[in-house]
Amino acid sequence: MFNSFKGVFEMAKADGYEVITAKIVELLEQGVIPWEKPFFGTGMAQNFNTKKPYRGVNSFLLSTMANVFGWSNKWLTFNQIKNRGGKVVKGSKSTPVIFFKFIDVEDKDTGEEKRIALVKNYNVFNLSQTEGIDFDIEDPEPREFTPIEAAEQIVANMPNAPVTEWGKGKAAYSPSKDVVIMPSKGDFVGNEELYSTWFHELVHSTGHESRLDREELTTFCGFGSHSYSKEELTAEMGAAFLCGVAGIANKTIENSAAYIQSWLKVLKNDPKFVVSAASKAQKAADYIQGITY
Repeated sequence: MFNSFKGVFEMAKADGYEVITAKIVELLEQGVIPWEKPFFGTGMAQNFNTKKPYRGVNSFLLSTMANVFGWSNKWLTFNQIKNRGGKVVKGSKSTPVIFFKFIDVEDKDTGEEKRIALVKNYNVFNLSQTEGIDFDIEDPEPREFTPIEAAEQIVANMPNAPVTEWGKGKAAYSPSKDVVIMPSKGDFVGNEELYSTWFHELVHSTGHESRLDREELTTFCGFGSHSYSKEELTAEMGAAFLCGVAGIANKTIENSAAYIQSWLKVLKNDPKFVVSAASKAQKAADYIQGITY
């Protein structure tokens, strides 16, 4: 589906950004690539309060949502969030689940007891869509973290950088607080995956009105929306560029392509968004490196 855009990259100057973009397009052309969460995700979807795993179609739906968005595997109802003193992040959309069990009732006609199926729909939110709730996820033993100097230097060069808070159990950027939150450093499957994820969130932060004032970020229209999908493409393209600059793209680029592919499906596989995202990602990557023109 990307053949019509090959010429764009073939004619472009083969600098670092174009090389990374061309490689991502090449991987996308090869077909579906399974995206893997770069930090430990703690298994099957389960209710945060009861610790009971969801079953059947609920398990499939919630686990898929968590993988696509890089969320926790913990879910709660609105009332469970409220009772724990937390709140739902503004703009977050709930996910429907089905409650099913057999109950014994009295037959009105015969007076005899009979068993019927009780089916009820209700909505849940992922723990990553909430604020004010402490994470109590039992993760695998933390991996030893070793800084990568080139990647550390990229982060250090970022002007007007947001604060990064570690140990939060998820990776996200909060535009309202202008804060990047990240899992513990030892939670990542590798050092390269840590920096790729960190770069992704820092690229999001460049869209803040105090930096590049990117429309897709400043006019947030909800998770999964058209503008949100375009912003995710920009963030992942920018992260891929920065991984290339840091010399770690060979360890992260396939997962980046898979992530980009998942969002292109939301955008109905329109390849022009890769080109658009690459342009905005270049500005973001330059900003983070302190490069001005």
